Amino acid sequence: MTPTIPHIRWTPCAAAALALAALTGLAGRSAQAGPPLPQSDEIAHAVKEGDTLEKLARDYLAMPRQWPLLQARNKVADPRRLQPGSVIWIPVRLQPSESATVQFVQGAVTAQARTGDAPVSVSPGGKLEEGTALQVGPESFVAVKLADGTVVRVQAQSELQLRQLRRRGRAGSVQSVLEMHKGGVESTVPPSTEPLRRFEIRTPLAVTSVRGTHFSVAMADSGQTTASVLNGSVAVQSRRDTDSHPAASLTAPTALLAPGQGLAVATDGTVGAARPLLPPPDTSGMPATLGDAGLLAIDLPTAPGATRYLAQVAQDEALTQVLRHGSFADGRLRWKALEDGRYYLAVRAVDDAGIAGQPAVQPFTVKTRPVAPLYQSPAPGAVVPSGSAELRCTEVPGVRWYRVQVAADQKFSTPLRDEQRLNECRLPIGTLAVGHYFWRIASLLQLPAEQGGQADQGPFAPPQPFTVAERPATLSAQAMQAEDGDPTVRLHWPARDGQRFRLQLATAADPAFEQPIQSTVLDTPSWTGSNLPAGEYLVRIQVLDGSGLESEFSPPRKIRVGTGLRTGAGLPLSSPGGAPVGRP
Repeated sequence: MTPTIPHIRWTPCAAAALALAALTGLAGRSAQAGPPLPQSDEIAHAVKEGDTLEKLARDYLAMPRQWPLLQARNKVADPRRLQPGSVIWIPVRLQPSESATVQFVQGAVTAQARTGDAPVSVSPGGKLEEGTALQVGPESFVAVKLADGTVVRVQAQSELQLRQLRRRGRAGSVQSVLEMHKGGVESTVPPSTEPLRRFEIRTPLAVTSVRGTHFSVAMADSGQTTASVLNGSVAVQSRRDTDSHPAASLTAPTALLAPGQGLAVATDGTVGAARPLLPPPDTSGMPATLGDAGLLAIDLPTAPGATRYLAQVAQDEALTQVLRHGSFADGRLRWKALEDGRYYLAVRAVDDAGIAGQPAVQPFTVKTRPVAPLYQSPAPGAVVPSGSAELRCTEVPGVRWYRVQVAADQKFSTPLRDEQRLNECRLPIGTLAVGHYFWRIASLLQLPAEQGGQADQGPFAPPQPFTVAERPATLSAQAMQAEDGDPTVRLHWPARDGQRFRLQLATAADPAFEQPIQSTVLDTPSWTGSNLPAGEYLVRIQVLDGSGLESEFSPPRKIRVGTGLRTGAGLPLSSPGGAPVGRP
């Protein structure tokens, strides 16, 4: 069974009136004369006192002498005597034709002038004639300007046909009808004093007629149609009530939308109740400048009532030059990176009925050049010794000038160090006190004289944390208490909680410790040496602090390993040259 199709008609209301409809796909293409319009495309004129067919032909059609065509269509007996209150139907195909102009194109957008023709790519400045079908691919966008100044912004993955582009008489109001079969359309209709100007967007579910307003129409994959009105007022009719007869739209039930309201048309043609649009999402925390060269990433807080978000990035505040578009499950907006420049983010929260809310439009700048250096040392979160540490980063080809900042907070609200370094990307921490810090780096270039000759700074790299701590004190030789002279030697020294130690042992003939006999890490401040040949040795110790810092090695301490043989006086037995005497 063929589903019932809703029709939405926008009718004038005060200074501004809108009819909003969700539209489905159209194929796109460039402009030549379109095919003849169906006979059913007509305008209903309510007859007033003094109207004649010749007068109506002069007001509506290209030539007054075409009045016999109106007589034949309406079966009027006397063309000079029309019944006030009756309806005369004006075939649109008899009106003078107009064209539309492509304002902006992003990505893959094609146009098809006639059914069966091959689609061709559209380009800015190109003319689109009546009947042209536009097809907008993924990650694509096109803005089209109609003869009355109306701007139609066709979103990614949409299909829209310029079904009627006509004018009321030779110099009268513009009559425009668009038909959408897929995707979404946003339209801005300029205010006009022309009471008979006509702008409609039709879909399989709805027809909209608009005057002086800003609104959007979208169709979900299920076929549901939604409408959102930002300015003006809108009358919506279901096509199941209007398609039975050309005059049915004059008496069909009408739902009214005020500014800041939206509604949804179900797939069975039922027009939902008007509801307030969700407020604009909060963009106040968005950075004014984004510097990631690999990704355009914007994070927004969750909006109450939102089920998803629709977002666009455009080159202009009017959003006629959209470069990025997307639907996101949360406020984490992600796109491919953009070139450096000034842009505008427009984001809308979508409610549980699929209706897009009020937009938040936020300007921002992309600045990724010159690229920031890479961090080299210390490692993220590392502990560095007070006084002697140095922050180091890689150099950037073509850059000789770097800026290094250090702060106690990640937002760098009050930098403690802010220095520029020539040729080398490094900064000694100097007298920076013990504590936790962040540092960040940026590259600078000298602009050519024709560009002002000033310094051009690129973005800071993301901040990295580090900690400054006191280096543990180096042990003195006197601090190492030795019990030596026997085959087993014991050594101990003072320590603080959490410290570990690296002990090295060398022969007395190797004071530089070029070939240590032993190198070991100890968890306690003590060491026992056994099974060593009798003789003299050197021991040195390095303190490994719990912070991760290490002391210098201590001065070496001499220890003596004995044989266990002693004289009658209890002294170690040695040769006349002083060497220990072992057992035979």
